[in-house]
Amino acid sequence: MKTTVPCYYHLDVEVSPERVGQVSRILAAHLRHWDLENLMESVCRGTEMLLHAIDEHATDKNTSIEMWWNGQHLITAVGDHDRALRPDQELRGCLEHIAASSDGWGCCAAETGSRVIWFSRRARAGERVPLVPAAPDPRVSEGLDLPRVISVAQLTRLVRTPAGLLEAAR
Repeated sequence: MKTTVPCYYHLDVEVSPERVGQVSRILAAHLRHWDLENLMESVCRGTEMLLHAIDEHATDKNTSIEMWWNGQHLITAVGDHDRALRPDQELRGCLEHIAASSDGWGCCAAETGSRVIWFSRRARAGERVPLVPAAPDPRVSEGLDLPRVISVAQLTRLVRTPAGLLEAAR
């Protein structure tokens, strides 16, 4: 069975209209690297919508974007650093789109008083290639000699002195 390695990516960015496209391409590259091309469109579209809304409504344009892949779910989180931004008012249309296109989403407060908006998508890791048993490689087997047999009397006599301890180890 093919196992999946958990993946994590973090990006801090100052949002501007030209940076939104760059961020989308960066996230798409990571999703391709993680073999999650089928999630690129929905994840990049949701992230773009959030970044455009933050650019339009927030006074502090610094944001953090994180993606976690655990082998079954991809969670994308966008955290803004603006305490005055109200997701229920300014981001309503964006959140409706995210709710419709994701398997789960939410908004929570960060320790700094800002908000983190996250959404998740379910997927399987890449294409699974059937495993074909390989023929064993013929190898030359080297046998090790059996340990030397030392009587208990010899061993106790050797171990009594520090030099004897080294001799017993040899």
